[in-house]
Amino acid sequence: MASQISPSAVPGDSSPKVLGGTMVEQLLGGVSCWNIAVTLLVLCVTYDQARYQWNKWGNIVGPAFKLPFMGPFLESINPKFEEYAAKWASGPLSCVSVFHKFVVIASTRDLARKVLNSPMYVKPCVVDVAKKILRPTNWVFLDGKAHVDYRKGLNGLFTRKALSEYLPGQEDMHKRYFKRWIQISKKTPNVQFMPEFREINCAISCRTFVGNYSSDEKVKEISNDYYKVTAALDLVNFPIIIPYTRTWYGKRCADMVLDEFSKCAQKSKDHIADGGVPHCLLDHWVKAMFEYKAHEERLARGEILAPGEKAPTSIRMFTNWEIAQTLFTFLFASQDASSSATTWLFQIMADRPDCLERVREEALHVRGGDPYKPADIDMLDQMVYTRAVVKECLRYRPPVTMVPYEVKKNFPVAEGYVVPKGSMIVPTLYPALHDPEVYIDPETFNPDRWLEGGEAEAAVKNWLVFGTGPHYCLGQTYAIYNFMAMISLASLMLEWEHHVTPKSEEIKVFATIFPMDDCYLTFKERLPILE
Repeated sequence: MASQISPSAVPGDSSPKVLGGTMVEQLLGGVSCWNIAVTLLVLCVTYDQARYQWNKWGNIVGPAFKLPFMGPFLESINPKFEEYAAKWASGPLSCVSVFHKFVVIASTRDLARKVLNSPMYVKPCVVDVAKKILRPTNWVFLDGKAHVDYRKGLNGLFTRKALSEYLPGQEDMHKRYFKRWIQISKKTPNVQFMPEFREINCAISCRTFVGNYSSDEKVKEISNDYYKVTAALDLVNFPIIIPYTRTWYGKRCADMVLDEFSKCAQKSKDHIADGGVPHCLLDHWVKAMFEYKAHEERLARGEILAPGEKAPTSIRMFTNWEIAQTLFTFLFASQDASSSATTWLFQIMADRPDCLERVREEALHVRGGDPYKPADIDMLDQMVYTRAVVKECLRYRPPVTMVPYEVKKNFPVAEGYVVPKGSMIVPTLYPALHDPEVYIDPETFNPDRWLEGGEAEAAVKNWLVFGTGPHYCLGQTYAIYNFMAMISLASLMLEWEHHVTPKSEEIKVFATIFPMDDCYLTFKERLPILE
């Protein structure tokens, strides 16, 4: 027995040493670090693949195998619309797996509607970094009753009365940018106007939301930089913020906008407290807060409502920071979608002069022959053809093609398949809006389908441009009125030509969809634009 003790044993050292080294060395004798690394890699790849296969088991279409770990990450860096369309056409349910996230795509109208109307199983989500940029306390991340109660306090901001009060400010911004476009075209004809359409929509949103509480210079800064937020929330970004990356620049822009909107909130509170008249969305919201606070104080004093008197909408007094976060989400929700719709609308009208002429005739008619008469909400309601043009543009080139949701618990979305908890499920809206069984020749732009006798208005289940269910878009009427007012006034004040390129009708994906060539246009003055 003594002959087996290693000569290197030290008195008092009780660790088991045997000939040839320690027990670990004995067990791993001849095994290199490379052997260990390769073994661990194989185990990880096997687990990743097995997890993917387990998640996709059932009645769902997907790649036979997942590219280890990252899946189709590299393809997503430069997303192509044709690849999305192929995925939608591959089956009612399809899937991919990117890094740790298993993604299910629901491509039919009925499946999309089921997801959008299933708050028990799903909640809206964006990329992992979104909470760092939008902030984790933002109302868009609320779920269930908390979300419903919060929305109730916002509904009054988009009533017919409120929308009518936003119109004058929107028209002022339209005129300002129309003049700018004319000057741009005088200097350089055939300019890519997609960036200009992004800027006008950001400026209109800021003026509608916060009025003149933010200076022209600050609105210009927000308009110029806001695309950084869009880029930061791209699906392929890393979930951490690394200096000088897209997420870092997006976070800096978000910080700037939130700080500015917080200041605007305080200015609005001061204005309303002094008896000021509301002149923007923020003022209407703050006024509702003050009215309900005064109502509560009356009740606390023992007063009762007079006969026929209606209690104001229940809404608490929000902090400046809460208000800023909400306004930021309004801007986030409207900016990219509105920019997309505006770009396609001006391109489509230039390419279809017969449609543009009908819009122009209608615009002049509802103004009683006076092209300088400001538009009001009653006029917009009379613009039946213009509304049809806007709705057909939104159907033909929907700004929102997909909406990501997080699965809160195992979701039996369809017979033969249950979406695993923790997955992402993405209802797609584009196929429902291009369904040949519902829309006649759906790949053709045809506003007449929205007029009396057309098939579009009856297809309410397919009209998913603004979503459906508890998270439908609050600003859908606001958006349609804004597009109608813009294209109507443009038809009177401007002439424009589209420089068609081979890529004009190809679709580029950047959060939403745009013409691949970014829309080359030239604008000319048709009538003098008066302030």
